[in-house]
Amino acid sequence: MTVHPSLQNYADAWTHAVEAIAELVGPLVEGEWNRATPCPGWSVRDIVSHVIGMECEMLGDPRPIHSLPRDLYHVQSEFARYMEMQVDVRRHHTAPEMTSELEYTMIRRARQLRNENRSPDTLVRAPLGAEQTLELAYRMRAFDTWVHEQDLRYALNKPGNLDSPGAYVTRDILLQRLAKVVAKEAGAPANSAVVFDVGGPVEFLRTVRVDPDGRGSIDGSPSLGPLVTIGMDWETYYRLACGRVRAAAVPDRVKVDGDTELAEAILRAFAVTP
Repeated sequence: MTVHPSLQNYADAWTHAVEAIAELVGPLVEGEWNRATPCPGWSVRDIVSHVIGMECEMLGDPRPIHSLPRDLYHVQSEFARYMEMQVDVRRHHTAPEMTSELEYTMIRRARQLRNENRSPDTLVRAPLGAEQTLELAYRMRAFDTWVHEQDLRYALNKPGNLDSPGAYVTRDILLQRLAKVVAKEAGAPANSAVVFDVGGPVEFLRTVRVDPDGRGSIDGSPSLGPLVTIGMDWETYYRLACGRVRAAAVPDRVKVDGDTELAEAILRAFAVTP
């Protein structure tokens, strides 16, 4: 690999996850591609289409010219319309067409990674015509691909890789957004602390502290007097934070000590992915 050191971790995590996806879907028969996944409105085929489409955009391929049907209930924003284009254009592709395009796209992306010589702060295309740094693009592809690998595993009842490299990229991205969830979205009071105690394959303890001005920050030090402590396993944490499940559907997997009203507000606002 000639990837810049700050990109290597993301490149490795992406490679691990996309190879796992290829391994999961390779043996599927035609009907299994239509199985529903935890990703609202998307089947196994749709998720693989999305992964292919996003990697094609990383390669600089032109976006498809395609009109979306009007009855896609899960498409409710401009961002969702953008993402749906690459999915809907492949909805009638056969299993061999899907696996062939995935394999070809992976080969092209692996070559791109091997030859990557751009600086991490190079600006590249982002969804909806925006720009992002190359480092952020790599990071988000590692995150997105791992989460969709887990969507496929859930749909196909083949659990695994909850502690793979992509899981740690996902953890860091989700934790980065946690302070805003607690302080702004859930409205935790000033001068308070909320502790998250997560166990399982990826284990961590984090405290969100809200300062006198209502701003939140996060650190790894325990709080002596938290307003509330929320405990759960890693799988439940990522599924809640990625909008794959609601807290009300998994009450046995979430433990709350302290202010239950604040905990409920936090869990209502927990999903941070679009």
